[in-house]
Amino acid sequence: MTQPVSLGPVEMVVLSFPGTQIDAAVTAAFAEVIDGGYATILDLIYLSKDADGTLSQIEIDEPLSETGLDGITVDPLGLVSDEDLDVVRSSMEPNTSAVVIVYEETWARKLAGEVRRAGGEVELHVQVPRDAVEAALSASSKQ
Repeated sequence: MTQPVSLGPVEMVVLSFPGTQIDAAVTAAFAEVIDGGYATILDLIYLSKDADGTLSQIEIDEPLSETGLDGITVDPLGLVSDEDLDVVRSSMEPNTSAVVIVYEETWARKLAGEVRRAGGEVELHVQVPRDAVEAALSASSKQ
C-alpha cells in the first residue's frame, strides 16, 4: 500500500501484558480501531519474555498467530529502532509480553495537512495521565 504524502500525527506506544499471549478481546478492539479508520499501524513488533527470562521477538512480516495478534492490518515502515526495543526489553519482567506499535492518527490526517498548509505546527502535545482524567470525571459527576 502506498503511503499518503500527508500523514496525521505519528506516535509510538508500548502495550505490556502479563503472560505471553495477547487476549482476543484486545486484538478485536485493536482491529476495530484500525478498521474504523481511526489509526493506521505503521510498525508493530511483539516481544515476550518467558518464565526463564528468555526473550522472543516477532516482527510484523512474521506470522503473529502464536501471539494472539493474527489478523491485524499493518502497513510497515520500519520505524521502531533497536534502541527503542532495547528500552522495552530491559524493562520486561519474566512471563510478560509487550507490543511496540507505531501508528498514524488517521482521523487527524486532513486536519494535520491543513495546519501544515497554513504554516502552522503542533507546539505542544501532552497525554493527560489517566488518573487525572478519572479524578476529573469523578469530581464532575459529584457536582
